[in-house]
Amino acid sequence: MRSPSTRLRKAVLPVAGLGTRVLPGTKTTPKELLNVVDRPILSYIVEEAREAGIEHIVFVTGRSKGAIEDYFDHQIELEAQLLAKGKTDILDNMNAELATAGEMSFTRQMQPLGLGHAVWCARDIIGHEPFAVLLPDVIVDAAPGALKQLTAAYDELGGNIIGVEAVPAEDTHKYGIVDPLERDGRRIGMRGMVEKPAQGTAPSNLSIAGRYILQPEIFDILQTQPRGAGGEIQLTDAMATLMKTQGFTAVEYEGVTHDCGDKIGLLRANVALALKRPDLGMAARAALTPYFNG
Repeated sequence: MRSPSTRLRKAVLPVAGLGTRVLPGTKTTPKELLNVVDRPILSYIVEEAREAGIEHIVFVTGRSKGAIEDYFDHQIELEAQLLAKGKTDILDNMNAELATAGEMSFTRQMQPLGLGHAVWCARDIIGHEPFAVLLPDVIVDAAPGALKQLTAAYDELGGNIIGVEAVPAEDTHKYGIVDPLERDGRRIGMRGMVEKPAQGTAPSNLSIAGRYILQPEIFDILQTQPRGAGGEIQLTDAMATLMKTQGFTAVEYEGVTHDCGDKIGLLRANVALALKRPDLGMAARAALTPYFNG
């Protein structure tokens, strides 16, 4: 069994982004609270973290994101109305998502300086422990969840674990791409990583897919790291530096990834997850069929 200093207990969810790719829907609603079927994107991410054994979730928020904290708190008036109307099944589903005592912390990213900076903002809450990072607009439809798959590798190998998925070779220029070494099933040793390589130059077709397990030494790197692509502090740059002294393993998780920060990706997620629901699948198919029979 791993010691408390190396056991994975905490996760960072960077939720300060403006959601510009899905405007105007995010003008007054945080993109993380946009619905996929009948619950927010963020609900799926928190569920994945809990399934993987995460005990403490750190949300790195920004201005106009107070609704995220409210979502995981009691809504006294609504709960009272549901109870009075006998809608206890809905009430039970709502209460299942509430934060338990001490489970969630919220800290502000005061400036939009990139993913690396958002992760660095959580440093004092994480402390000197390994931690997960889950991008909150990426739903991975998987069983077990993507983070649980990464955690299984971490429990055996330690070090730093990066979730990856295969993408078409013609699309590699859109992503951070892993430079692989040896492969053992779905686990791949890493030589390095390249952020959005020019077409035809990618070292593989394995894209970094928004799930990470990182060692706390990355905070020291982020502390002094200069800005990179887009004038932002890039997490991939910090990982590349940490790779010089620590081991990194990529895990090609099993599952389907939905980029819900993109309008079409959000639409795909709604359709795919609705069709899979035992209680909604048949009705969803019937509702969609007329649009493809014309």
